[in-house]
Amino acid sequence: MMNRRKPDPIDVHVGTRIRIRRRLIGMSQTGLGNLLSVTFQQVQKYEKGTNRVGSSRLAHIAEVLDVPISFFFEDDPSRKGMIGSQNIAVDPVGHFIGTKDGLDLNRAFFLIKDERIRRSIIKMAETLAKSSQAPEQLG
Repeated sequence: MMNRRKPDPIDVHVGTRIRIRRRLIGMSQTGLGNLLSVTFQQVQKYEKGTNRVGSSRLAHIAEVLDVPISFFFEDDPSRKGMIGSQNIAVDPVGHFIGTKDGLDLNRAFFLIKDERIRRSIIKMAETLAKSSQAPEQLG
């Protein structure tokens, strides 16, 4: 019987942050892999947390993705006592941003330069969110 190691929550978090940033700037796994001199499969393993990212590799990834190394540890669930699937319940916004819809929405919103239009979109989303809540949730 094979003993499979479950990824450490911090490795999963760092991998998720790599994926979020990579997708936010429109880079493919293959593109990132080429810049790091690794295969896209290795990038997948980093993003899933199944392979740990060494410190020198993380520094290189930060350089390629144009973020400080601290970016990968922001909102680290281990600092809040959250582990695994509890992160979704405790931080639904962070989880949503990591999804395809969350990234697509943020990427499109980021491209809107007119602040008035952005504020209008936020107000519309807030109104829609309120109207879709159950009466007992309104307060």
